[in-house]
Order: sequence, then structure tokens, then C-alpha cells
Amino acid sequence: MRFKKYFRIAVLAGTLFAAGAAAQSYPAKPVRVVVTFGAGSAGDTLSRIVGKHLSEALGQQFLVDNRPGANGLVGTVSATTAPADGYTLLFSNGGVVINPMLLRKPPYDAVADLVPITIAATIPFVLAAHPSLPVTSVKGLIALAKARPGEINYATGGSAQRVAMEMFTGAAGIKLTHVSYKGTGQAFTDVLAGQVPMMFAGVANAVPYAKSDRLRLLAVSSAKRSIALPDVPTMAEAAVPGYQYAVWLGYLARSGTPGDVITRLHAEIVRIIQLNEVRQDFARLGFEAMGNTPDEFAALIRNERVQVAKFVRDAGIASQ
Repeated sequence: MRFKKYFRIAVLAGTLFAAGAAAQSYPAKPVRVVVTFGAGSAGDTLSRIVGKHLSEALGQQFLVDNRPGANGLVGTVSATTAPADGYTLLFSNGGVVINPMLLRKPPYDAVADLVPITIAATIPFVLAAHPSLPVTSVKGLIALAKARPGEINYATGGSAQRVAMEMFTGAAGIKLTHVSYKGTGQAFTDVLAGQVPMMFAGVANAVPYAKSDRLRLLAVSSAKRSIALPDVPTMAEAAVPGYQYAVWLGYLARSGTPGDVITRLHAEIVRIIQLNEVRQDFARLGFEAMGNTPDEFAALIRNERVQVAKFVRDAGIASQ
């Protein structure tokens, strides 16, 4: 009996030692980072900024694998079906949580199938309108929409934009018509051309066109004004008290990834995010650097899932 007891202790110690050694040697080969944004987008650029520093710090390449499409679903499925060994990471946004809420048969569970590492940054949307839309403020838009219910279209290229707009129309008591695109780039192009009069756009994408008067920026979706658009009011300031919606971009791994690997990745990513040069790069893109803990990130995902499920149900958004 005593021998068996010591044998079990020895096995346990050996297992713990092996796990610790594995974590210390991680990464022993290049790491694939599945990015759910298209190449050249602000989110893609952010992932490459962090990835460059990760490669330098950990001695292996962190290779961006752009997998846009289906509101981020394509990339998320790729990451959740990869081996749970830390050599495939996911860099995505709140679409990870929203997508399963919009599908009758979701291919993954945001809580059960993913392990949060950290949120790298947050960014608000900005309500951007083509100059042909005869409004210069959110109050003006609400008045026009009430006078012409259902006649004004808005574009989306992702589920997060849809949720942001539905939250706005619900709070403002107006009806707009949704025009869905396969990607944000396509939606943004048509808004710039005046084919669809408005959308919730990424701040970094919208700013250059606002400066050249090709877009009017009515309000940002976050609780505070954007550092990139200090003169643009928040939705709450403009006309919709209590409104706030900001998009997070963060790193996750497949459920089952060794805890020591998650811990090491978290420490390195947060350290990188706090570098002055990285924070400045983020700010130029319209992002605010974050860097929370895996537990905090997990709690946020669970809370968002509950909120989004209720919102989808209350708004009557049909599952696909």
C-alpha cells in the first residue's frame, strides 16, 4: 500500500514537472494566429503589431492567418477545431460571442470551446453617414427616421455592427432597414458611394473620409469620446442617454490548451500592450490598449452572452 502511495505521488510529480517543462519550452515551433479580419484592416494591423513583438520575445514566429468571412465565423471555427496545444491562437472580437446567438445550429460554444487569454484593445464604432443623407446630428437622424419609418437603410458587414445599430434603433424608437454585406469592407465601400446612406463604422476607417468631407460622423458608440475623435459626441451625449457599445479585440485559444501556456502568453501579450510605442500605434488606429486577466475576460464573455441572447430575443432577430 505504501509503495502504491509513493508511486502515485511520483507519477503526479513527474506530470507536473513535464507540464512545467513544456510551458518553459513553449513555443518550440511557429504559432498560427487566426485573425478573423481581412488583411489590411485595422484589426489585422493591430494583430501584426503585437505578433511582431511576440515573435521577438519568444523566439518563434507568430504567423497571421487571415480568415475573414461570415462575421468572423470562418476563422473561429478554424481555431476551435485545431489541436489544443497553444500553437493555434484566435484573434477576434465580440462576434465570437454574438455569432452562436444568431445561428440555429452553432458550430461552437463561446464559453465551452474557447479559453480567453486577454483583451488587447477596445474600439468604439462611429455612426457614419453619407453627405447625401440630409442630417448633421443624431437628433436630426431620429427625427427623419420617425418621419420616414423604414425608408432609411443602414449597412452592416458584421454581427457586432448589427447589434450596435439595433440597440440604437430600439433605444431611439425608430425603424430603419438593414442591408447586410459579406464583409465590412464591402459595406463601407457602398456607404462611401452613397449606395447605402449610413452604418456603424470603425473609427480608423472613417476618420480619413470625414476629413475629406466624404462622410459625416454623427456620434461614437462608446461611453467616452474616442481619443481619435475628441470632437465627436457619444451617442449618450448626442441623443440616446445610457447608450454605449464598444468592440473588444482579444486573444483566445482552444479549450484544453495547457494552463501554463495560457499564463505565459497572457504575461507576454500584456507586457507588449503596455509598451509606449505599442500604445501609440494603437492610438493611431483608434484603439485603446487594454490587457485584462483571463478570468476577467471570461467573465466579460459570459456576461455578453447573456446580454446578447436577451437582446436578440427581444429584438426578434431571426436565427439563420
